[in-house]
Amino acid sequence: MEAIAEKKSYQVNDRGYYGTFGGAFIPEMLYPNVEELRENYLQIIADPSFQKEFNDLLRHYVGRPTPLYPAHRLSEKYKTNIFLKREDLCHTGAHKVNNTIGQILMAQRLGKKRIVAETGAGQHGVATATVCALMNLECIVYMGELDIERQAPNVARMKMLGAEVRPATCGSRTLKDATNEAMRHWINNPVDTHYIIGSVVGPHPYPDMVARFQSVISEEIRWQLKEHTGKETPDYVVACVGGGSNAAGAFYHFLDEENVKLVAVEAAGLGLTSGHSAATVALGKPGVLHGSRTILMQTEDGQVVEPFSISAGLDYPGIGPQHAWLAASGRGTFLSATDDEAVQAAFELTRLEGIIPALESSHALAVLGRLGASKDETVVLNLSGRGDKDMGTYMKHID
Repeated sequence: MEAIAEKKSYQVNDRGYYGTFGGAFIPEMLYPNVEELRENYLQIIADPSFQKEFNDLLRHYVGRPTPLYPAHRLSEKYKTNIFLKREDLCHTGAHKVNNTIGQILMAQRLGKKRIVAETGAGQHGVATATVCALMNLECIVYMGELDIERQAPNVARMKMLGAEVRPATCGSRTLKDATNEAMRHWINNPVDTHYIIGSVVGPHPYPDMVARFQSVISEEIRWQLKEHTGKETPDYVVACVGGGSNAAGAFYHFLDEENVKLVAVEAAGLGLTSGHSAATVALGKPGVLHGSRTILMQTEDGQVVEPFSISAGLDYPGIGPQHAWLAASGRGTFLSATDDEAVQAAFELTRLEGIIPALESSHALAVLGRLGASKDETVVLNLSGRGDKDMGTYMKHID
């Protein structure tokens, strides 16, 4: 895959790269926007007034800290100690709001008046529409036409919150195409608009900035796990990956803990060899997508391969550059789960623990039996979202 540096660092360097992945491959018209963000984001995030407002909103509005739940019946089935990080209990129903809170505060400090975003499963769109309503900012969300059909409850929520939902009608009419449209809108409105990217993708500094806002997940896991077990570090951290924001947040404070196995689970769709998959690491190779050098699914002549997944939030042909480096360096283990395996895992969690997970999170649940974790080891699985939005799909599988 990629030549590996002798001394591995898993954080972004001053050029915006994770190893050989990352950077900012952008049209000239976007350069001022991205450069403004790059020059200011670290200073803004570090400002005590920003930190206070961010943390106050996470606590009193989002509902953090989210619980780290010991899943006893699930643990009994898989003969190991499984804890679920309950991001599904965040306000809006997923981890996405951690990032949109951070970015809306960033946008305000940069003097932006309008917000544009993309969404796949709709959770990031809902989270963006939510914070725009909270802060009284105009909100435009691009969403693939196919995703609008299969994620109707979230579309309704966005509209109720006052957002304008614009369909992306080209290509596969899913997340990739929504991202294309959102970036095109940003190019045409560079002065007063901030683009809230929902995942750890895009040009630098977005992957790093989004990971920092989501790192509250692993920050909480460390002290919560110590309360439960007396030890801050689990043996495994497991999370689903499309672009990879929930995984980036769950992995963040364990990146340099080599004894902690980081397991990312991609969407295999109908199977890795079916031609209908979204398992980027398994099927992709290095290339440039949406402003960064990463791993993506592409043809021999470099055309992006259309992804496929039952899960709208994992239906993306690329992966965040940090995750690309975790895969290439060997620090992360990348597995995949099919549509059928994800649905089966969702029903298993629901029947064993009374928790209905999002289809995205169900992909992570689907690999619990493949980890090889012993009865004395601890597995933390990031339950990134709740399953309300996916009930239409789940109902098709109820006898």
